[in-house]
Parts: sequence; structure tokens; C-alpha cells
Amino acid sequence: MTSVGITFEDWLALNQLYADYASTVDAARWDQWPEFFTDDCVYRVQPRENHERGFPLATMSLTSKGMLKDRAYGIRETLFHDPYYQRHVVSAPVVREASEGRLRCEANYAVFRTKLSELSTVYNVGRYLDVVVRTPQGLKFASRECIYDSEMIPNSLIYPI
Repeated sequence: MTSVGITFEDWLALNQLYADYASTVDAARWDQWPEFFTDDCVYRVQPRENHERGFPLATMSLTSKGMLKDRAYGIRETLFHDPYYQRHVVSAPVVREASEGRLRCEANYAVFRTKLSELSTVYNVGRYLDVVVRTPQGLKFASRECIYDSEMIPNSLIYPI
């Protein structure tokens, strides 16, 4: 057991969840992205200042797996934008609280963006504030808040963070 009350196996599963999530969005496997979440999930991308002040305004706010599926469909079928690749670098998650079948976690992230024929740039930097729950299919995000440090996002936010 760790100091916050999770087993080594749970720690490994949590780290695998974070790694698989980053790998999936980096590989643009949009149909798989919603499967990391519970049906009644929350996914928010919000500037740090708004989060710290308790302001509700977010750059993206999705409140169900169905909304995530709609976003994935939109990315694949309806959104027209200058294509780019993204690459996530994610720290190991810190478990802030553990209760039966539920973990409150935090991890830092940096997302790099590469447009065709351009140099890679830092796209978004911040931290994930997550609630992870155990399901029959394994660990899933019940809530993922992407709290980014800069108030500026280059162009628009198309892909999940």
C-alpha cells in the first residue's frame, strides 16, 4: 500500500490509464477517446485564472460521454482546420485522495503541436485535475479538468488536451 491507501496494482493501472489516454489523443484515435470516460463524465478545458477564481467560463465544457462522442464526430467529419499533430508529455499522477473505487488525482501536462512544414511549438501547458473511478471495464475518468496556465491559446482548440 502507498501512503494514500492504494495498492501497487492500482498505481500501475492509474499510470497506464494516463499513458493510454495521451497515446490515444496523440494518435488521433478520436473514436477511442470517449471510452476513457464514464457515461456521466465531465470534461473541461479551462484557464487557470478562471478556475482559481471559481469562474465557470471554460474554453470547452462537455458533461457526458455522449457529448464527447459528438466532439469526436465533429473532429473527424465536420470541423475544417489547418491539420496538426500533437504530442503530450504527462507527469506521473499524484493521488490526492483515495476512497473505495475512487481516486482524486493531479498531473502536469505539456502539449506540443506540429503543423505540417512548421517547427513544433508548445501548444498548451497546465495540469489535469481528475476523478478516476473503478468500473467493470477498468479505471475510467469520471471527471477530467484540464487547467491550462496561459490565458492564450493559439488559434482555436480543436483536439482534446
